Amino acid sequence: MKNTYFQKTIVRWSDLDANRHLANASYMNFTSFARIAFLRDFDVSMNKLAEYQIGPAILHEQFSFFKEAMEGEEIYISVEIGGMSEDGMIYQFIHNIYNQDGTHLCHSELTGVWFSMIKRKMMPPPEEMLANIKKSIEGKTIKTLSKLDIINLPFRSENIDPSIFNSIK
Repeated sequence: MKNTYFQKTIVRWSDLDANRHLANASYMNFTSFARIAFLRDFDVSMNKLAEYQIGPAILHEQFSFFKEAMEGEEIYISVEIGGMSEDGMIYQFIHNIYNQDGTHLCHSELTGVWFSMIKRKMMPPPEEMLANIKKSIEGKTIKTLSKLDIINLPFRSENIDPSIFNSIK
């Protein structure tokens, strides 16, 4: 954990749900916040993404919740790259959220791809961007991902006949 990237924030009133603890959607927002900070710290800023005309597209994200977080509580979100394809197009991020006393609140894993904002399809990141991201995994062992990992995600798209919507009031 020593070389793990952490981002600190505080649980705000607007992050709470009707039970007055951190809403499920807020966990997703906090991991996204930490992930963007992580990328920015490795010189992959929003300006760079606009310059490269590329963006991250998340294909699958899962959460496990262990303990609740309350308003005003400091939380720490870890960011680690758990896997990446050889060309960097496919990636996996792993997040853990802890409170200030080290209690593990939540675990999250996501799989995503870099996405061309022009062609609207998956694409490898530019070499400069990939080199910067790879700095975060120096000395670490991560999974090598492939398109098969995307195919094997737990859910597949299933279209339906839109005429069934006509009967919905």
